[in-house]
Amino acid sequence: MPDGASAAAAVIHGLVKAGQTVAVAESLTGGLVSATLVDVPGASAAFRGGVVVYATELKATLAGVSAPLLAERGPVDPDVAAALAEGVLTRCGADWGLSTTGVAGPDPQDGKPVGLVYVAVAGPGGTEVRRLDLSGDRAAIRVTTVTEVLRLLADRLRVSVLPSGTA
Repeated sequence: MPDGASAAAAVIHGLVKAGQTVAVAESLTGGLVSATLVDVPGASAAFRGGVVVYATELKATLAGVSAPLLAERGPVDPDVAAALAEGVLTRCGADWGLSTTGVAGPDPQDGKPVGLVYVAVAGPGGTEVRRLDLSGDRAAIRVTTVTEVLRLLADRLRVSVLPSGTA
């Protein structure tokens, strides 16, 4: 299975080749997606920036998610994930927007179980949201979320992500 580093490398190289950029809105991952992307040499040619919107109200004020949507559904919701990705794409002037939201634990949040995660990508061709039902501890859920949101973008870019340990 690919890891975040190999997925990030595939994404950055695919974006550079296409002359496109990406921005990230992170809740659950708290900046880990952005950090993983900028670990790739040459990332500055494709990574525009992002926002860490851990507090629910910041999802509205910084990432542009509808306050009524947040009030009605809470932060762990597929439509919120879509709105985060679309908002960061617009606010950062990128071709692609990524987002992560979910429950890393150790306790459920607002009736949502630990391991329920939504990742989204917005860009040419629309927005796609993927639901993840993950297991493991807090760190494992966050790391797997990074890999999965990057794989989602890699799929949209049609770039291959090699399994970890593969040259």
